[in-house]
Amino acid sequence: MTSSTVTSPRPDRPPRPNLAFRRLRGKRSPAEFAAAVRRAAREIGERVSCDARYIGRVEAGEIRCPNYAYERVFLHMFPGRTLTDLGFAPRSSVRGRRARADEEATGAHADRAPGTASETRRAREPYDTPDTQYPHHPYEPHHPHHPYDPHDDNEESDVLRRAFMMSGATVAAASLGPLALAHDAVAAGRPPRRAGAGHAGALEEAVRRIRLLDDRHGADGLYRRAAAPLRTAYALLDAGATRQATADRLYAGAGELAISVGWLAHDSGRFDDARSHYAEALATSRMTGDPALEAHAFCNMAFLARDAGRPREAVRAAQAAQRAARSLGSARLLSLLALREAGGWAGLADRVGCEQALTRAQALFGQGPSDADPEWMTFYGEAELEGLEAQCWSTLGDWPRAARHARRAAALQDPHFTRNLALYSAELADDLARGGRPDEAAGAGMRVLDLLSEVQSSRIHTMLAGTARVLLPHRRASGVSAFLDRHASLPRTA
Repeated sequence: MTSSTVTSPRPDRPPRPNLAFRRLRGKRSPAEFAAAVRRAAREIGERVSCDARYIGRVEAGEIRCPNYAYERVFLHMFPGRTLTDLGFAPRSSVRGRRARADEEATGAHADRAPGTASETRRAREPYDTPDTQYPHHPYEPHHPHHPYDPHDDNEESDVLRRAFMMSGATVAAASLGPLALAHDAVAAGRPPRRAGAGHAGALEEAVRRIRLLDDRHGADGLYRRAAAPLRTAYALLDAGATRQATADRLYAGAGELAISVGWLAHDSGRFDDARSHYAEALATSRMTGDPALEAHAFCNMAFLARDAGRPREAVRAAQAAQRAARSLGSARLLSLLALREAGGWAGLADRVGCEQALTRAQALFGQGPSDADPEWMTFYGEAELEGLEAQCWSTLGDWPRAARHARRAAALQDPHFTRNLALYSAELADDLARGGRPDEAAGAGMRVLDLLSEVQSSRIHTMLAGTARVLLPHRRASGVSAFLDRHASLPRTA
């Protein structure tokens, strides 16, 4: 899709570079520093999607004050310093600034509907030259006639910070600044305005929030709400973008969002919906020649095929993903894809093929993380490696070996991410039950039941129901009766 040429207006007040933060980075590259930020986040149980582009935006002064998660991480990295010491503006000076600035601007956004909250119209640096370090240049000028193409700072906006936060099972799925405005237009049957950098940033943030909520709470309750921003994303693609760089970000973001929504469908048992979303993402990757998106789409298609009882398709999809990923330079990605292939071989009862793929996955994982690892792979650590291997051995009927790996996965999992902890514990309970250890299985099952108040995942409920059926003949074993009674009292999921 082509985009029109845009002339950059003269900025009224360029953002002031954050020299203090730049000094703290020292001799490390933005990518190296971003990796250090992600490591620091893991140390304190936070989850941030920091990359070189984010660091560039901070140093350019585009992010005047980080969100609360980044604040905790930065203060952990630099103990004894305040946000002001790190070159940021006080939070009190940032809140409410946008609306006031727009209200004072004469004639600004004259075509906005009455009562609609205004977006940021903050001027930006007049940098409009290619930068090989940042594939999507963070300093794109806004379109002078596009009222919904602000320099939108996702890390600073209270609206974006609160977007996709869960209250019970509800999600504000379309409240992401410019994306919300486009969503309203689509819902009203009006074509959305041409997309700008603010829409692309909001779309990227939507993907991050969905992943984070899934990690913590599971897919049930999220899927149908997440479908709305996906429809909006594709409507924006059809409307066109103000710049080619923005169009590239929109295509990548829409593809990743399709995969995230597909995963929510997958995890909540809607396999046909998941297959459709994954296919949409794959088509998007092929249209734009995006190997990273193609590898991700095939990765999830392999996982879905395994769960849907199509193991040969799982093997072929995983191998296609590996071909797409070879040029990306991420050993961890190739490790995960080898595990997807191993799951397919296990489904085919090919123990040799499964073991070969597992060996390859472990060797690649041992090469460690790198700056080339995709942002969406933050879930893939040692716990996930053990969990996926446990699933392979379970499929092959090697219950003791499966239980051993599932136990390691549960022990290694950061308790901050409740969904995976429940998943690994449910896998452990099932492996123990099928391996003839009903008392231990009941204990593991009870731990899963304790987590279900925070997790809504049809996958986990289905696994637990299977475990309960296996344990029924062992009701007299220690703890089994209590587990079965408590499981039977669970509200039935749709």
